[in-house]
Formats: sequence, C-alpha cells, structure tokens
Amino acid sequence: MSTVLAASPAVSPAVSPLTLSTISPAHAVEAELNYLAPGTARPVNYTFEPPEGTPWSSGTLDPRRVTIHDARPLAQSGGISLDDQGFQWVAHASRLHDFSDDARIRDVYLPESAALLRTLMGAAKVVIFDHTLRDSAQGSRANAALREPVRRVHNDQTFVSGPRRVRDHLEAVEAAQRLQRRFAIVNLWRPLSEVEQLPLALCDARSIAPDDLVPTDLVYRDKIGETYSFLANPRHRWFYFPRLRPDEALLLKIYDSRDDGTARLTAHTAFDDPDTPEDAAPRRSIELRALVFWD
Repeated sequence: MSTVLAASPAVSPAVSPLTLSTISPAHAVEAELNYLAPGTARPVNYTFEPPEGTPWSSGTLDPRRVTIHDARPLAQSGGISLDDQGFQWVAHASRLHDFSDDARIRDVYLPESAALLRTLMGAAKVVIFDHTLRDSAQGSRANAALREPVRRVHNDQTFVSGPRRVRDHLEAVEAAQRLQRRFAIVNLWRPLSEVEQLPLALCDARSIAPDDLVPTDLVYRDKIGETYSFLANPRHRWFYFPRLRPDEALLLKIYDSRDDGTARLTAHTAFDDPDTPEDAAPRRSIELRALVFWD
C-alpha cells in the first residue's frame, strides 16, 4: 500500500536502461521545444481571458533545440510503458467518430475511455474529471470549448495538486480512504485525424530530475490550480509518434502516488516537426484526464 508523499522526488536517479544507443538516428528529428528560463518568478497561466494588462501566461521561455526520437519501434516491441517512461502507446479505435457534439462525447467517449483505462491499468475505479478538444487552425486559448495546442514543456498536475484532485472529485470519506492507497492521474490523448503537424513530444520520465520541475499557477474563474513548467536539462530524452492516427491513443502519466522508482509524471508539449509538409492538415485532438484508483 502506497501513501501519498507530496514532496518526494519525481523520478528515480537510477540510470535508465533505455539508452540512445538502442535507437537508430535515422528515426529522429531535430526541433525546438519551449522550456522555462531559469530564474523566472513563479509562472502564472490563465484558463480564461485575464484582466486588462495581465498576460495570458507569465514566465520567460527558453527555446532549446533537442533530438526527438521516433518511439514507434520501441513502443510496438513493448519497450515503452506508462510506469517506466511515463507514457504508453495503445492501439484502440473509438466507437465515436464525430466529436462535434459534447453530449455524445460524454455519453459515448468518456465511458468507453474509462473502461479502457480500467482494463489497461488493472484499476478498481476510474473518474474522468476533464476533457479538452484542440484544433491548431480553429482553436484558441480564449475558447474553452476548442483550445489550441500547447507549445511549452509542461505537466498538468503537481505533487500538491494531484491529491487535491481526489478531494475535489470524491466525497470526503471515500477521498480519505483512496488517499491511503495508490492512485494516479492519467491523460488519454487521441488524434481526431492523422497528425500531420504539431505532434506531441514526450519526455522519458527517468531522464527528468526533481530540480527540473517549476510549480506554476493555473488560474480558473473559481480557483487556482497548479501545474509544472520545466527547466531545460541535457539529460532529457524526447520521443514522439509520427503520423499518429485516430485508431491509436497515448497514455501520459500526470501524477502517481507510488514512490518506489515508478514514473510519477512526465513532460510533454506540441512541437513544430521539421518534416511537416506545407499543405499539412490542422492538428485535431481530444484529451481527457482521469483519476485512476487501485484497491
């Protein structure tokens, strides 16, 4: 049984057995990722249009050129897992094909996704508490119903906000019980058409150091949440899945209460793929965030 240790390190300092020597350099791209600049005051991001004179996001960006490896060969051979690297590929086609109707998303896609997570993770209970549609052509940060892709390195929760989510979405008695056992927060990310631009870059959790994490305020209309921004680290190992299709999905570890070397979180961001064709279709995707509980 695991107890939540809110201040414990993000990752084990052990050297990862997944080394760059196992990956062919032919299956990689060089691209720029937006980290947070060192020495920046605690960043603040708004989920709605901020007061006049206040920026949507504070904090100075630190763009870094990195190598991003094609994860498909490793993932399809079982060499990548949610509890080791902090992300995982899964072949899964949704029964829902039209994501323009929010009621259909809630009635079909969310229950289907909860069942998928229970099966994949051997969980006793799954609670989906949020979902987001994104479109690189039509979406914007000002439109809560259709957001734009996020182009900065981040993670959606912290070691403080993770347990808080349990208290937010469960009754007090059950929340207290669940917090005494292992639980996780997982992002299920799916493209709604084949990804031709702005794919998702994913960082191997075992290459992230505790000092890389920068707590960041996420301001809602009724509360202030907390996410992580990331400082650049040359040890970071980045991966992506080229031309991901709607019958594929990615699982991202956002938080895990287990503190035994299991991946507790990862970093991710959309990025400009240098191989993107000029006539590339917009990137359309849906992501949901779920509390995953074990007995």
